[in-house]
This record gives sequence, C-alpha cells and structure tokens, in this order.
Amino acid sequence: MSDKLNEFGTTYWAKSLDDVDREIARYATMCNVRILDPGVIEPVLKNDDSVCGSRNPTAFTKMRTTPMMHYHVREQAAAKVGETQTALLVQSIVDKLRERIGERLGGGPAPTK
Repeated sequence: MSDKLNEFGTTYWAKSLDDVDREIARYATMCNVRILDPGVIEPVLKNDDSVCGSRNPTAFTKMRTTPMMHYHVREQAAAKVGETQTALLVQSIVDKLRERIGERLGGGPAPTK
C-alpha cells in the first residue's frame, strides 16, 4: 500500500510541475526568451525584459511570476517525495519540453531519442 501512495504522490507532483513548467515554456516562447540558457532566468526574475527577443509585456509579466510558482511547487514536492526524485521529475519535464519545442528554450540542443 505504501508503494501505491508513493507512486500516487510522485504522479501528483510530476503533473503539478509539468503544468507550471509548460506555462513557463509557453510564455518564454511568446517572448522569444531562451529561458534555459545560463544567466537568463535572473534578469527575468528581476523584471528585466532585455532578454526578450519579442516584446509582449503581458506574457513577460506572466513568465516572470510563473517561475516563483515553479519554485514553490518544487519545494513542496521535495518535502513529499524527496529532492532526488523531484530533481529527476523536473529534468524529465524539461527534456520533454525541449523535445517538443526544440532549441527555442535554450540550454543546448534538444535531446535525441
């Protein structure tokens, strides 16, 4: 029974993180921001839109606040399923997003199958 509860918890947190991260990717794409490139998230969080390739103030504002939600959900997930499992979930989500969206999110080439 414990395994079933753990599996359910992992599935719940994976879905929660995926939902938030898909939103970040959506806004990053709208603003033409390579959000996964080193040093890009910091200006975004500081409300510096100089990293945007396209001007979209509404999407930028949403993109700036959504990572805060990501960090909050990630912290909760780590408390429930552990930091290692949470890190694996996030990496899997990022890989899937990069596979779907390609290099537009930055962070290097999209993974190959």
